[in-house]
Order: sequence, then structure tokens, then C-alpha cells
Amino acid sequence: MKEKELERLNLLKHDELKLYEEEKIQYICGIDEAGRGPLAGPVVVGAVILPKESFIEGINDSKKVSEKKREKLYDLIKDEAVSYGIGIVDQNEIDDLNILNATKKAVTMAIENLEIKPHLILVDALTNINTNGIPYRSIIKGDAKEYSIAAASILAKVTRDRIMRQWDEVFPQYGFAKHKGYGTSAHISALKEYGPCMLHRKTFIKNFV
Repeated sequence: MKEKELERLNLLKHDELKLYEEEKIQYICGIDEAGRGPLAGPVVVGAVILPKESFIEGINDSKKVSEKKREKLYDLIKDEAVSYGIGIVDQNEIDDLNILNATKKAVTMAIENLEIKPHLILVDALTNINTNGIPYRSIIKGDAKEYSIAAASILAKVTRDRIMRQWDEVFPQYGFAKHKGYGTSAHISALKEYGPCMLHRKTFIKNFV
């Protein structure tokens, strides 16, 4: 590993290493979501507990990593994880609950899917979440600041992207494999031409159909 990358990872792990050493926390779980903004598809939350000594080269906020690299990191994170969980809430529930509450529900699901109970959760920006009694800290832009949250962001993003690529085979006219349901001009044009499908969030597309 290059010195510059090691420096970057040390900075990304700084807060967590402090928690391990000073507060004697054994299992830290990072949590992040993917898919709050799209016009179609689910919101997905990743939760991951990585070993204290974990230093996976290339881990970063998923938005700063290429799709090809995210796929590789996804496998490395899963292989190294002490435990990981995914929570998925679909477009119908997003319409029923609103996107914030749907995301919070997916967070609770992801925590419940962990095989090991963490001692502390670090979550990107969200507050007032049900963590089943596990203490948590909400960190603004946590996916760019904390190693475990960055890892969770990659799990969430890759999981969601794979779901959207599968749906692209069912509804090829919308181009889901390319834009993953986000409101690109190509997606909006397709929406106007073909109308919505079952994957679209009705509350998100009012201005386009």
C-alpha cells in the first residue's frame, strides 16, 4: 500500500481507533444508505462491523469510487466483515412512509440483519432512529469522514445498483442500468414517453407525469 493511501486510511480511521483505544469499544458498526434521491426503486441501507485492524485499500465514500472499483471493494468488505446487514425498503413503502421514515426503517432492518450486536453505531447524518437500544452517533457527511460508514456506503450502493440492473432487464425502456433510477434527463424523457412503471415512486414523479 502506498504511503499516501495509508495516510488517508489512517485519517479515515482516526476516530474509530480512538474509540477502540480510549473507550474500549470492541465492535463498531458503520451505517449508510443509498437511494434517497432517485425517482424509482428502493432505498437500501448497509450496516457493517469490520475488525479493529481492518485497513482495506481504496475504501472511501461510495460516491468517490468508480462502479468497477466499488464492486471489488464490496467483495473485500464482505469477506473481511465481522458481520454485515442490509435493509431494503421498496418504492411502495417509500410512497406510504415518506423517504425519511422509509430510510429509518431500512436502518433498523439492516441492524436486525447483523449476526453480531455492535457496541456502538456510527451513522451518516440520521437521528431519531430505532437501533434496538444500541448506542449510536450521527455524523454529518460521515461517509467521507469515517472508515466504517464509508464501507457501509459501498455495501448499500453496490446492492442497490445490482437491484436496478436486474430491473433494467424487466423495463429496458427506462435505462435503469445506466442511471439507477435517478432523475437524469434521459430518465425523465423515458418517463414522459412511456409513463411510470411499478418501480417508480409516485410521490417523486408528480412533476413529470
